[in-house]
Amino acid sequence: MKAGRAMSAAGSPPAGGEGPVRPSGLLDVLRVASVVLDTEGRIVLWSPQAEELFGYGAREALGRYAAQIMVHEEHLDLVVRLFAEVMRTGRSWAGAFPIRRKDGGTRLVEFRNMRLLDDRGKVYALGLAVDQATVRRLEQEVALSNRIVAQSPIGLAVLDGDLRYVSVNPALERMNGLPAGEHLGRTMPEVLPRVDAEEVEESARRVLETGLPAVDRSMTGRTPADPDDDHAWHVSLYRLENTLGTVLGVAVSVVDITEQHRANTEAESARRRLAVIADATARIGTSLDLERTAGELADVAVPELADAAAVDLLEAVAQGRRSALGPTEDAVIRALAVRWVATPDVLSAADPPGLVTRYAPDRLITECVRTGLPVMVPHVDDEDLARIARSPEAAALLARAGVHSYLAVPLIARGEVLGALDLTRTRNPRAFDEDDLLLARELASRAAVQIDNARWYQSARDTALTLQRSLLPSHPPVTGGLEVASRYQPGGATSEVGGDWFDVIPLEDGRTALVVGDVMGSGIPAAATMGRLRTATHTLASLGLDPAVLLEHLDRITAGLDQALATCVYAVHDPRERRCTIANAGHLPPARVRAGHAAELLDLPTGVPLGVGGVGFSTTTVELGPGDRLVLYTDGLVETRRHALDERLDRLLGLLDRPGHSLEEVCDLLLGTLREPDNVDDVALLIARATTPA
Repeated sequence: MKAGRAMSAAGSPPAGGEGPVRPSGLLDVLRVASVVLDTEGRIVLWSPQAEELFGYGAREALGRYAAQIMVHEEHLDLVVRLFAEVMRTGRSWAGAFPIRRKDGGTRLVEFRNMRLLDDRGKVYALGLAVDQATVRRLEQEVALSNRIVAQSPIGLAVLDGDLRYVSVNPALERMNGLPAGEHLGRTMPEVLPRVDAEEVEESARRVLETGLPAVDRSMTGRTPADPDDDHAWHVSLYRLENTLGTVLGVAVSVVDITEQHRANTEAESARRRLAVIADATARIGTSLDLERTAGELADVAVPELADAAAVDLLEAVAQGRRSALGPTEDAVIRALAVRWVATPDVLSAADPPGLVTRYAPDRLITECVRTGLPVMVPHVDDEDLARIARSPEAAALLARAGVHSYLAVPLIARGEVLGALDLTRTRNPRAFDEDDLLLARELASRAAVQIDNARWYQSARDTALTLQRSLLPSHPPVTGGLEVASRYQPGGATSEVGGDWFDVIPLEDGRTALVVGDVMGSGIPAAATMGRLRTATHTLASLGLDPAVLLEHLDRITAGLDQALATCVYAVHDPRERRCTIANAGHLPPARVRAGHAAELLDLPTGVPLGVGGVGFSTTTVELGPGDRLVLYTDGLVETRRHALDERLDRLLGLLDRPGHSLEEVCDLLLGTLREPDNVDDVALLIARATTPA
C-alpha cells in the first residue's frame, strides 16, 4: 500500500493499520515545544515551537545553557536541582513555573521532563513545554463538555463515518432504555428497530457529505424504555471536524417532545372532529327522505372515519312501532344505506339497502341496538368476524376484504334506539380508538334526530297519501258523452301530500260534471279539506246548479272551514248541445283541443279562490263537439321555479297538439315531459274527449 493513504471520514486509520494517516489537530492547538539537553544542561535540539514559546531562534539557543534562556532567575536553583535529579535517577518530572522570554516578558509554562538514551548509551534530557494558559483553556473546555454531556437532559451521541454509535450520554441511555454498551458499534435502526429512524439516518449521511447541519428532524416510535407507548423526538445533526478539517463523525442531539406531540395530535384530532361535525351538520338532514338522510350519514362517515359504513334501522321502528329487545331475541334490521372505499368484498358482505335481515342475539349489532351502547373491537379476529357478519359466507368476505377494526354505535333519538351506524376499517391501518368512538357517537346522535324526523314525516306522508287516494274517484273510462282519463301524482318523497283533486260526476240527461281543484296547504289537513269539498261538490252537482252558482255555494262552505282556501274549475258537459258551461275560482284555465285547430287555453274569467268570500263567479259556455278534448289540471303540472308560467303553458299546448295519442298516452306524455324531478307540488290531471252521443 502506498504511503500517504487518505484517512476515513471519521479520522480512523485504514484497515490493518497500513500507511500514515492525517494527524490530529490537538497538538497544533497545544503548540508543544521540544527541547533536548546534554548532561551539562546545554541545548542540543530546539524545536520551532520552542522558538515561538521562548522567543529565541535556534541559532541563539543551540549550545547555550538552558537555564540561562529558559528559566526565570528566581527559580534557577530549583530547576538546576530538578534537572540533576532527572539525569541521575531517570525519573520524569512535571510541573509549571514562569519562564522569561527573550523580549523580557514572563509566561507560565507547564513542563514535562524525562531522561533519554541514544544507541551509544549517551544520556540526554528531553523537555516538553506548553503554555499553561493554553492547557488550562483546553482543560476547561473538555471539562465543560464532559459535564454538559453527562448532565444534559438532552440526549447526545456521536456517530462515526459509518453512522455507528461511538458514544452516548446518560440522558440518551435513559431515553432509549439501553446502556451505552448496547449502543456502541451499532446503527440507529439496529439499536431502535421500532423507531422510524431511516429518514434521520439519511439526513445524517447528507450532513457528513455537505457539512450543513440538520435541525429538528422528527422521529417517532417505541423504545425499550417505554415499549407500549409511542414517543416523539426532535433530532438535530452536526458534522464534527478537527482543527485540520478532518471529518470525525456526526454529533446527534435528541429532545423528547412526546408531550408536545401528543398535545398537537389531540388538538389536530379535535380540529378534525369539529370539521367532520360541521360537515355533518351541513350535509345530514337536507331532506325528510329517510333513505337519503341515512345515505348522508354514511357519506360523512366514509372515508373520514371508516373505509365502509352501513346505516341500519330496526324494522319495528321503520313500521312506526317501538322496539325493546330481550337478551335472547333476534334483531330484525332493515338496511338503509351502505358506503365503502375500494372494498367490494365489504359491499358484498353488507346488507343491500332495503333488505330486511334477522341477526341472532350473539351478533355485535344486536348487542348494540339491544343495549343502546357502542360496541368497539379495535383488533378483529376470526371469532369477531363471525359475530359481525350475518352469515359464515359474509364473514369470509369480510376477512378477504381485510377488515381489521370494527365499531358500531346506536342511533338514539328522543330516548328510543332506532338502529345503528356500523363502521369497519380495511385500508386505514389504524385501529378504532376512543377519539373515533367519540366522533362516531356525535355523528350518530346528530343523524338519529334527522332520521327520526324523516321516518315520522314519512309515516305522516304515507297516511295523508292513503287518505288522499281514498278520497279520489274511481270513474269508468266512458261517462255519458265523454271518454275520460285521469292521473294523480303526489309531490316528491320529501314533500308533503297536497290537496289536489279531480272528479267526474254523472248528471241527469247524459250530462257530466268535470271538477279539478287544489286546496292550499299540505298534509292530512289539506287532504281532509279536499274530501269535504269533494263531498259538497257531489251534493251540489246533483241539484243541477249552474257552475257559477255551484262555486258560490262552495265558496261559503270553504269560508266556514278554518283558514281554508282552494282553487277550482267546474265544468258541465252536455253531449246533446255539444257544449260545456264552465266557471273558474282562481284556477289555471283549462285547455281545449279541436281537430283542425291549434290547442288553446280557454279565455275564462279567473275569479277568486274559494274561501275568500263576497265575490261572485261567472259561467262561460264553450263548444265541445265529438272528438274535441278538454284538459283540466292543477298548477303542479306546469309551475316551476326556473321557468315563466307563460312559457310552461305554451309547452303544454305544444304537447297537446301532437296527434295520434290515446287519452291515457296523453296523460303519461304530459306528466313525463312537464313534471320536474324536484317538484314538491302534487298534480291532478283530467282529460275528457267528447264522443258521438248514442
